[in-house]
Amino acid sequence: MDSIRVGIVGASPDRGWAVRAHVPALGALADYRITAVGTSRLESAERAARLFGAAHAYADPRELAEDPGVDLVAITVKVPAHAELIRLALAAGKHVYCEWPLALHTAEAEELAGLAAAAGVHHAVGLQTRYSPAVARARRLLAEGYVGEVVSATVYATRQLGAGTEVPDWAAYTLDRRTGAGVVEVLGGHTLDAVEYLIGRFTDVSARLARHHSRAVVEGVGDVEVTSPGHLLLDAATAAGIVVSAHIHDSKVTNGRTRIEIAGTAGDLAIVSGAGGPGGISLSELRLLGSRGGEWQPLDGADPLAAMPIGIEPGNVARLYSALAQDIRTGAATVPTFGDGVRVHRVLDAVRAAAHTGRRVPVS
Repeated sequence: MDSIRVGIVGASPDRGWAVRAHVPALGALADYRITAVGTSRLESAERAARLFGAAHAYADPRELAEDPGVDLVAITVKVPAHAELIRLALAAGKHVYCEWPLALHTAEAEELAGLAAAAGVHHAVGLQTRYSPAVARARRLLAEGYVGEVVSATVYATRQLGAGTEVPDWAAYTLDRRTGAGVVEVLGGHTLDAVEYLIGRFTDVSARLARHHSRAVVEGVGDVEVTSPGHLLLDAATAAGIVVSAHIHDSKVTNGRTRIEIAGTAGDLAIVSGAGGPGGISLSELRLLGSRGGEWQPLDGADPLAAMPIGIEPGNVARLYSALAQDIRTGAATVPTFGDGVRVHRVLDAVRAAAHTGRRVPVS
């Protein structure tokens, strides 16, 4: 079977999410072959092509999208550039995988979802936490009634970014709320998507956003203003009456950790950080624990990629890519799409509105 040919936009050879996750994930899967890479400078694109084994290097993303040797465009750059790059890929008739956050705001995300549907191609948004073996196993157990009727979910998710030390220069843009990539959008978006994936959609929310640090020291830059909130407190409910409380924040001095505890009438499940905790929920090694009234017990889930030594960060990305390949080959639609991305944007809109007004807000 022919490989799906991938062009990566944002494939810096030196650093970034592409080299950390997308390149090793694609390299581990026989379904894919990286055939083109693009960066803002041709010199770095050519270096990336040599490093990643791609046949073509581009500084112009339109040329990459229109390359007849590319079937799927992977977009791994900063959020403000997502929309235009997606439009280019869709106009060229290519499948698209775009990292989360999908867009700068909900209206833009809705436009992109409409364009993708009209283009008739496969489109995926990088909500890869759904593909953690612990999350996937928890979802199956909940459907099978392991905890009985679900009554509540308690969520704690943190990162160490900005914890009294220098912020890496690559992360400086996340401190500006206008970039759409702060703790609310990234850690909040990934975490709340995972919770909805497990227990169902929120119908309404109360929330509080806080910014405890107005300045930060960026590595190699110096003192900069911080405008992005660092804490998100959430009180939510689902149509089934499940109540949800969540505290999501940056600037954790001790290791950032994750714990999602789901309580039911017959038992409990807990998704907790493993060795990769400091990176946040989407990057962490997650473990699943269960209890039906006794001690917590580990509940290992099957992982089809367990034999591939690709590391923690690329792991969930590889699982999402694997599912996307099957969708492309069979015509199915199982992966999180741009429509799912719109949903997360709407949840975050409700969070911001609730925090701004001090009132409970419905999720549209």
